[in-house]
Amino acid sequence: MPGIVAYGAYVPYYRLQRSAIGAALGSGGGKGTRAVASYDEDSTSMGVEAARIAMRAAEGIAPQSVVFATSTPSYLDKTNATAIHAALGLPPNTGAFDMVGSVRSAIAAQRFANMSPTPILAVLADMRGGLPGGADERDGGDAAVAFLFSGSMFDSRALAERIGGGAATNEFLDRWRIPGEDASHVWEERFGEHAYVPLAEIAINDALKQAGVTPSELDYVIVAGLHSRAVKRVAGSIGARPEAIVDDLSSVIGNTGTAHGALLLASVLDRAEPGQTILTVLLSDGADAAVLRTTDELVGYRDRRATTVAEQVAAGRDDLGYQTYLTWRGFLQREPPRRPDPERPAAPPSLRTEPWKYGFVGSKCTVCGTRHLPPARVCVRCGAVDQMESERLADVPGTIATYTIDRLAFSLSPPVVVGVIDFDGGGRYQCELTDVDPATVKIGDRVEMSFRRLFTADGVHNYFWKARPIAGGS
Repeated sequence: MPGIVAYGAYVPYYRLQRSAIGAALGSGGGKGTRAVASYDEDSTSMGVEAARIAMRAAEGIAPQSVVFATSTPSYLDKTNATAIHAALGLPPNTGAFDMVGSVRSAIAAQRFANMSPTPILAVLADMRGGLPGGADERDGGDAAVAFLFSGSMFDSRALAERIGGGAATNEFLDRWRIPGEDASHVWEERFGEHAYVPLAEIAINDALKQAGVTPSELDYVIVAGLHSRAVKRVAGSIGARPEAIVDDLSSVIGNTGTAHGALLLASVLDRAEPGQTILTVLLSDGADAAVLRTTDELVGYRDRRATTVAEQVAAGRDDLGYQTYLTWRGFLQREPPRRPDPERPAAPPSLRTEPWKYGFVGSKCTVCGTRHLPPARVCVRCGAVDQMESERLADVPGTIATYTIDRLAFSLSPPVVVGVIDFDGGGRYQCELTDVDPATVKIGDRVEMSFRRLFTADGVHNYFWKARPIAGGS
């Protein structure tokens, strides 16, 4: 059976203390923190970051398609997965498709990928929120996960294989949001519990029976869904050992919706041993369950992975102001710098420069080896004309050669920090820095490139690359 051959998770840098909500509004809030995508991030850009982590560890396995699932798409009536495709530098004959709408889209994307005879990259991302002071704002979170499924041609390299599954569906009104609304509507808690629990029993029983596993034999149990009361009830009714129930991370990053079940699975794969069984259950407009068994490939994979979920959770900055959060989410309109508003990117030049704009592909002189960013036809060092080869630099780290702090530039999070970056192996480029503290940035800091949304103008998202500090400065 095809399985997962690579995976990557992305948890944003910023955290919002839930107590800050109550302090500002006089109610709501609570304990713990939630993960917050920065002002220059969205579900697409987070999906790119998770996919980049997965593909670095894939050891040459190229996906034949990219499938993107989210309940918070950056575009409607336009495929968001094509931006992920372009940012990864995939060839034109690699497909890119969206599965958007509800949290259950995550299951559709993974099933599609797992059933294909060729490798498929499933990317799941969400930015969960709600109206100020509401439960969705408090309990939500932002994150992305990417799974590269093997297809039958690479099944021997799977880290985890699906050995059983089950699903149950019924039509009931638990959570909904019509196009154009800022927040979801939720029915009464007891009703959702009443609807979900019997469906979960059907899905779980079918999955365990197909896998030939009893609840007491499960090493890890993951139950995810936006209905917290139903999730707790189902997790407690499975009959697994208490220590097998996986912490849902809600106290530190919140519920990340479409990405959440996969995020918890990624955190389990970070620490699981070969031959262990994992039950995953997602409650969303029904119930879906799957039993996975880890393989010996996990041992070698850990030497190739870039970062773990636990490391990203621990690295978060937890002093984000609530007023800043509201500004980033569009609930608080603040006076911008007195500068001209940005103009929307034009489609024709964006298409002509797609490898540079989305893939961060520069050029390298074949005569003297000089790198050029952006790509050029004439070498600045030796003057050679049209003697260039393309070179992708998105995954090449660099060092800050110099920087400036601009307090007048247009930004939802002023001031803007702009740095001149010297890339390892040659090449220099000036770009914005992100996820950086203006008070502590300094020359010599190590940085890596990150796919971000520079701004949105007239409904067009301007995606490009920024530099962010490397954790630990390596």
